[in-house]
Amino acid sequence: MPAPALRILVLGGTRSGKSGHAEALMPGGDVRYVATARIDPADGDWNARIDEHRRRRPAHWSTVESAAGPGLAAILRSDGPPTLVDDLGTWLTAELDDADGWDAPRGTIGPRCDDLVDAVAGYRSTLVLVSPEVGLGVIPETRSGRLFRDEIGALNGRLAQVCDEVHLAVAGLPLRLK
Repeated sequence: MPAPALRILVLGGTRSGKSGHAEALMPGGDVRYVATARIDPADGDWNARIDEHRRRRPAHWSTVESAAGPGLAAILRSDGPPTLVDDLGTWLTAELDDADGWDAPRGTIGPRCDDLVDAVAGYRSTLVLVSPEVGLGVIPETRSGRLFRDEIGALNGRLAQVCDEVHLAVAGLPLRLK
């Protein structure tokens, strides 16, 4: 009998250790790593961060870039090996960009978030999602900052409801919340 599906949401702030913790949760063997970041050839610092993640992953893991294909929800609806998605903050940013949603009313990307939550709820293998926890700081000064914080906070809350476990990484230390 196959092991039951296990969906884990790993939250944390910048440089909290959330990605490393998520990687350590993956079983041995085949792993599908879904990279959500878009490469910007003009941003050397961003590309260095992406390269750091690439170097840390085992060579036998396969990598799928969600922005270059059918999209994250569609990827999660396809059968596959245990999957790690890193991270939902860059996914959300890309979705807001694609929808010209930065100046649109809140909820503009609601259907895209609904689709993702449904895909996560129905995932039939091990799934680890990495997402930024942004609700612990000050209220951002800009509308786009507030929009991002509100949208990712709502998405994290919805995903926490459909995931079997939720972990919070702080200063490199993981804490299991659910």
